[in-house]
Amino acid sequence: MAILDIVYYGDPRLEKVSEPVTEFNTDLRRFVKDLFETMYFTDGVGLSAPQVGVNKRILVIDTSGGTDRSKQVVLINPVVILEEGEQKGPEGCLSFPGLFAEVKRPNVVRVKSHDLNGKEFEMDGSALLARAMHHEIDHLEGILFIERMKKSDREGIIKKMKKMTLPPARKDRVLI
Repeated sequence: MAILDIVYYGDPRLEKVSEPVTEFNTDLRRFVKDLFETMYFTDGVGLSAPQVGVNKRILVIDTSGGTDRSKQVVLINPVVILEEGEQKGPEGCLSFPGLFAEVKRPNVVRVKSHDLNGKEFEMDGSALLARAMHHEIDHLEGILFIERMKKSDREGIIKKMKKMTLPPARKDRVLI
């Protein structure tokens, strides 16, 4: 397992629509393990492949923050098929380290996805899980969480990001 480099705001790879996964193999399983380890290492509850520079429709979530690994969720090629209700709350993103702002999301989300073996399934999430699913699927569509907040919050976060000194992410990540 490896800790992968996080791609930060300003990197154009974060704003690209991700490509579907077509091969469900050992490389995919290894990559998903690396996504989880990277997410835990950075204290996240969700991480998508574009956030580590891989343009594939893969995401991982663990709303326990790693304290209960039975809460691990892997979604491959996910599509939101239902959104209900509304929740507002502070939200952050590993591609915007340490920065949070109020974001409105659906309170319930249903997705259609594939598992690590390529089997299609549907999954419902509510509250924090719905927020995480919606946030990470946005990443697969090239949508950043700042696009879902009010303009003044977005401008403040962008200003803070521009002042940060962050390590550049590797451009050579080729996987899956």
